[in-house]
Amino acid sequence: MSWEQNVRRAEPYVAGEQPRRPNMIKLNTNECPYPPAPGVGKLAAETDWSALRLYPDPDTTVLVKALAEYYGVDREQVFVGVGSDDVLSMAFMTFFHSGKPILFPDVTYSFYDVWASLHGIPYKTCALDENWHIRPEDYRQPNGGVIFPNPNAPTGLMESLETVEGILLANRDAVVIVDEAYVDFGGVSALSLLEKYDNLLVVRTFSKSRAMAGMRIGFCIGSAKMIGYLNDVKFSFNSYTMNLPAQLMGAAAVKEDAYFKEITGKIIATRERVKGELGKLGFSFPDSMGNFLFATHERIPAEQLFQALREADIYVRYWKKPRISEYLRITVGTDREMDALLAFLREYVEKH
Repeated sequence: MSWEQNVRRAEPYVAGEQPRRPNMIKLNTNECPYPPAPGVGKLAAETDWSALRLYPDPDTTVLVKALAEYYGVDREQVFVGVGSDDVLSMAFMTFFHSGKPILFPDVTYSFYDVWASLHGIPYKTCALDENWHIRPEDYRQPNGGVIFPNPNAPTGLMESLETVEGILLANRDAVVIVDEAYVDFGGVSALSLLEKYDNLLVVRTFSKSRAMAGMRIGFCIGSAKMIGYLNDVKFSFNSYTMNLPAQLMGAAAVKEDAYFKEITGKIIATRERVKGELGKLGFSFPDSMGNFLFATHERIPAEQLFQALREADIYVRYWKKPRISEYLRITVGTDREMDALLAFLREYVEKH
């Protein structure tokens, strides 16, 4: 009998490539193209890091306080984790425990089915309609919980607050998680529904709009009771999940709201400009409200374009999966990076 017979087998999430090549253009993992807020670097340079010999604050007090003040909620309503992936995984473990299948879209963040499988949670995917929108009626069936990104990834489409509230109303006996990783790029948050629905959990990240993917900071906001349950699971798993620099630098980033609005505004402006330019080249795409575009060309196969771009050291994201195999997800970079992408595509489309 081999020890391998007792190994937990998992189909892992496949992240976008992380090449480190000089002069490359990296538009494949939806990172922010701008640096973190100036106060983050200033704090890093001026802090006495001798405290690193001690365990960090398990309650992440300084960061929780900053987030609660910024979003106008009680501290007891905020939970912090090591990236939103950590927060979401903890939420799966905590709330999706009924034995009934959880529901999420068929075209969505591809970590959801990984977590469900890893934690032994049954799940069912609900097909987006022909325009890539959620069909609210699909979420009125018996379930053990609901999760969806808004704006969606990889499509970038934003569901209305009315659609979100309808799903919450239809599922008062289950937890509904709204994953708002991309909401800061022009979306409308479900946070305004928190007072009405104690089954709502809103998840956010510092990796996109706050330019801190390398620090791994995520958080969620919900009812105090819901956050209490999450903390119980966290402290049963690992008390010291977030390191001290992440806690302090995260709090510093939250306090620089003008810079936050400046860089998200830049990304939105670049995104809208690039939409127009890609349209002229024969691309079509949903009306993204994220920091990326989900584009298909009228005649050139997506995989062909992906390979050609890669050979030119321009990295975008491609999935060879049903329904989306003719689409590329293109992160919105700086204007210089997007101009280089557009220049390559103009030449390539003209030749092919």
